[in-house]
Amino acid sequence: MPDLPIFARARSHSSAIAFRTPSTTHRYQDLLDHSALVASVLLAGTKDLEEARVALLVAPGFDYVAAQWGIWRAGGMKVPICLSATEPEWEYALTDSGASIVIVDDVSAPKIAPLCARLGVRLVEVEAVGQSQPCELPELTPDRQAMILYTSGTTSKPKGVVTTHANIQAQIESLVEAWEWSASDRIPLFLPMHHIHGIINVTLCALWSGASIEPFSRFDMQAILDRVRDDAYTLFMAVPTIYVKLIQALESAADADAERVAIVGGFARMRLMVSGSAALPASVHEKWTELTGQKLLERYGMTEIGMALSNPYRGERRPGAVGLPLPGVEIRLKSESGAIVTREDEPGEIQVRGPAVFRVYWDRPEASAECFDDDWFRTGDMAVLERGYYRIMGRLSVDIIKSGGYKLSALEIEAALLEHPDIVECAVIGLPDDTWGEAVSAAVVLKPGASLELGGLRDWSKGRLSVYKIPQRLQVVTELPRNAMGKVTKPAVRGLF
Repeated sequence: MPDLPIFARARSHSSAIAFRTPSTTHRYQDLLDHSALVASVLLAGTKDLEEARVALLVAPGFDYVAAQWGIWRAGGMKVPICLSATEPEWEYALTDSGASIVIVDDVSAPKIAPLCARLGVRLVEVEAVGQSQPCELPELTPDRQAMILYTSGTTSKPKGVVTTHANIQAQIESLVEAWEWSASDRIPLFLPMHHIHGIINVTLCALWSGASIEPFSRFDMQAILDRVRDDAYTLFMAVPTIYVKLIQALESAADADAERVAIVGGFARMRLMVSGSAALPASVHEKWTELTGQKLLERYGMTEIGMALSNPYRGERRPGAVGLPLPGVEIRLKSESGAIVTREDEPGEIQVRGPAVFRVYWDRPEASAECFDDDWFRTGDMAVLERGYYRIMGRLSVDIIKSGGYKLSALEIEAALLEHPDIVECAVIGLPDDTWGEAVSAAVVLKPGASLELGGLRDWSKGRLSVYKIPQRLQVVTELPRNAMGKVTKPAVRGLF
């Protein structure tokens, strides 16, 4: 039975180490063997899941990928969900996707088990899979739907981006070629595994190449810096917020401190360091180069398209720019007047075409149709071409906030805040922030006689909003600015802070 290319390539690297932790190593053959057991458990005597949705709530590492590959090898669609999400957010993802199974690890199982019982969703604990027996697996083709990845948009609820195995392969091959991945590469994995950055850019690119991954359940700065000092990695990928925190850590030590010198040397010897998921301030780019000698490679992408633009691996990496189209990607800019931009220094919406681009949002045909201009995907981001490189100018929609590497829906946060007993009206925006890229900021109108401070709002929000959606700034106002149609004007809201 023919394999999908990702599995065939794993067989060619069968004896190489795929995952390494301080206590264990797992080879590519282990991934193939264990994922076959996961697939047999999911199939439960049937021949093919036929694109049934299987949610995945497992910490980064070997078990996560074995479960992911098991879903695919059984013919299912993977639905990764956030480890730190609230129960209502989990419930939305499960019900919207129609997931019939959830794969969990022992940490998350007690948290989501009551929800699965209430919804009638089968719960599979990944640690128990080893007791199963392999079975015959279905034949897969690249045009099969492989994953639903939820992304916040301009509506109050996240939309499920459906990608096929062919889309995912195109995204991987583009980055492997552009960033010159090889089997000798070693990379840490501490990014969330319900986002494309961790799933594609780090994990699947590494596994396609026969490289080695060192997983962390979260960004543990000291543990990671210890490994950097020991020359454990050849590549490093993070969001701008993490680079800010690393800069603060390095600057807090004396220049001649032996530990700092060793860590800086570890960073300097890496062959590539990448920043993405949010705009990288030029000041952070320049400070990182000053401290380590490394020129960060900034790129641009979205859940719907994978990565589309990148500064070059070999060539100028320009602070404030996202470079040129990646292999297999076509880019054009379209002005607000509808004309295709043909000259430099003229802004337009980024539109993308190519084999990596998705085609539909899950169960949202109207939204799917609206986001395409013929066969060009409309990103909603404005850019300009300057001296041969693209520079992102911002969102066409003010309702998207990019904070700490996450793309957040302001409307979703507003809907949650309006449940507060003292809030009558609110407007949520992103304000520029050197650490987070954009800080989630709320302007609120309160009931007469009520009072509210940021600390109290943040405490109230815990359990109702994921940690990265909790407001970081608060402004209490008597009224919100509106236009002639009565709609809140968010550019004017910024003037309230």
